[in-house]
Amino acid sequence: MNRKTLVLGASLRVDRYSNYVINKLVDNNHEVHAIGLRSGEVSGVEIQTDATGIDDIDTVTLYLNPLRQKPYYDYLVDLAPKRVIFNPGTENPELYQILRAKNIEVEVACTLVLLSTNQY
Repeated sequence: MNRKTLVLGASLRVDRYSNYVINKLVDNNHEVHAIGLRSGEVSGVEIQTDATGIDDIDTVTLYLNPLRQKPYYDYLVDLAPKRVIFNPGTENPELYQILRAKNIEVEVACTLVLLSTNQY
């Protein structure tokens, strides 16, 4: 199944997991959108510095620590994805509660592992 995915905390740096996951998502034929601190392109995916023009997202995969997530709380609720994946280092019980209250699935997992084991 193709899941329209938003990578929140995307990086142009090839040594970052968010960069690697964009490549893997594209390789697995998922439609990918990305938001990061710097604009650029990874595997044909434009990294935006704001959230304009992004909608109908199935999955958000987070690569921001809990403090950097706070400005996105309302955005995530308004975006209303089916699920948000909290990758290692992004765990945030406060945001779990907010999302669950809006019937958004919370998954504490590694997107790369989910992709490599066909559980994405």
